[in-house]
Amino acid sequence: MSNTKTPPPEPPYSGPGSPQDVPPLPGSFPIDPDTLPEPIRDELLAPDPVAIDTSAEELKDGLNRCPKCGSTEIRQKPGSDLLVCQYCRNEWHGMRVEEEFGLGTGLDELSGTIIASGARNIEADAASLMSFKCTGCGAEVTINTDNAMTARCHWCRHVFGVNEQVANGAVPDAVLPFHIKKEDAVARIRQFVDKRQLFALKEFKEQFTPENVIGVYLPYMIVDGKASADIAGQGQIETRRYTQGSGDKKKTYYDADVYQVQRHVDFTVDDLPLESSTERGNLDTGANTNNIINTILPFDTKNAVKWNASFLSGFSTEKRDRDVEHLVPRLEDQLLSIARAQVEQSAGRYDRGVRWEQEGLDVHGTRWVSMYLPVWLYSYQQPGNNGGMLHYIAVNGRTGETMGSVPVQQWKLLTAALTVGTFLEGIALWILGSS
Repeated sequence: MSNTKTPPPEPPYSGPGSPQDVPPLPGSFPIDPDTLPEPIRDELLAPDPVAIDTSAEELKDGLNRCPKCGSTEIRQKPGSDLLVCQYCRNEWHGMRVEEEFGLGTGLDELSGTIIASGARNIEADAASLMSFKCTGCGAEVTINTDNAMTARCHWCRHVFGVNEQVANGAVPDAVLPFHIKKEDAVARIRQFVDKRQLFALKEFKEQFTPENVIGVYLPYMIVDGKASADIAGQGQIETRRYTQGSGDKKKTYYDADVYQVQRHVDFTVDDLPLESSTERGNLDTGANTNNIINTILPFDTKNAVKWNASFLSGFSTEKRDRDVEHLVPRLEDQLLSIARAQVEQSAGRYDRGVRWEQEGLDVHGTRWVSMYLPVWLYSYQQPGNNGGMLHYIAVNGRTGETMGSVPVQQWKLLTAALTVGTFLEGIALWILGSS
C-alpha cells in the first residue's frame, strides 16, 4: 500500500489533463506518516491482507468423483469423516485443512491480517445461482446456493456439488462433518425436554416432535490470533476486620491497603469461533434464543477437512453474510475477555478483589478461515407480542452436547416458587423455635 496520495487539482492548478500534468501544491506532499495522528498512520502503514488459497482445484468442474471408479455417487459415512462411493463402496478420508494449508502452525509469528480465500469479502452482486455444464451428457445444471450445495443432472444422473469459491459466501474453506446421527440427536432432545416437562407450556408439549430436528451446517469464522493487553486498576488487601454495635445495629467493618495494579499479558488464540451469519449473530433474547448455540461449544475444529460439497448431502446450510471487517469488534471483545481471564490468575493476593478501570488491546496478527460447523436444531415458535419468541434446542453435531430453551407456563413457576418459599420459611421458624 502506498504511503502517499496525490491531491486533486485545485485552483490555480485546475484545468484539463491527467493528474501527472498538474503540479502539486507547494510543500503539501509527500506526507511523512510520522506526522499523522496514530489511527491514520497505522491505517496507512498496515500491510494489505494476505490471502491463503484454499480452493479445491480438482473439484472446480462440480463433479466430486470417487478416486477408485470415478462415480459421482458419493456420501459421507455416518458417524465418521469418511466419504463413501455408493457404487464401488470405496472409502477415503478428506484432507484435514490444517495439514493441507499449514493453518495449525505459526501462531507466535502472526503479523497483519491473513485471510483464507473462502473468507474473503462477499461481493454484493455475487449471484446465488450457479450453472454447470455436465461433462457426462452436456446438459446444464443450475444450483441455488441459498438453499442447496448439491444437485443431480436430470439426464444422466451425475451428482454436482458447488466447490468453486464464488464470492457469495456459500463456499467456505473447510467443513467439520457430522458425527452424531439423527436418531441420537432425537434421543438427546427428547431427554432434554422430558426433564423439563413439569413447567413446559401446554401447547409446546402437545406439538413437541423431536423427529423434526434438522441437521444444519452453520457458517463460522475460525480465527487464530496473536495479541497483547495492558490492564490497570485498584486492588485491595484486607488488613483488619471488626464489628461495632449490637443486635440489629451490629455492623462489620474492615480496613484495607489500596494498591495501583497494572498487568501486561502477551498471548495467542487458536481456532476461536465467531458466527459469520447476521441471523445467528443476532442475540436478541427478547425474540430468539440464538445464544443457545454458543452453549454447545466447543467444536473439534482441528479435525475439519478441506471443502467438499459431498459432506453436505442430506443436510441444510446457512450462508455466510458477514465479512472479516464486520467481525473485528466481536473478535476484540473476545480477546479482551481472554486477557482478563489471564490477568486474574496473577491477582490472587488482593483478597478484597481488583476493580479494573483501564484496559487496552493490541492485535499484532490474525488468520481467518471460513468453516461450516455441524448442529442439530429443533425450533419452536411461541406466539406472543412482537412476533413471539423463537425457541431452539441445539445438539453439537460432533460431541452430542445438548442445550435448549423450553417455553414455560409462568403460573407453574410462580406456584413452585411460593411453595418452596413457604416450605423454607417453615423450616426456619422450626429451627428458631427449637433453639
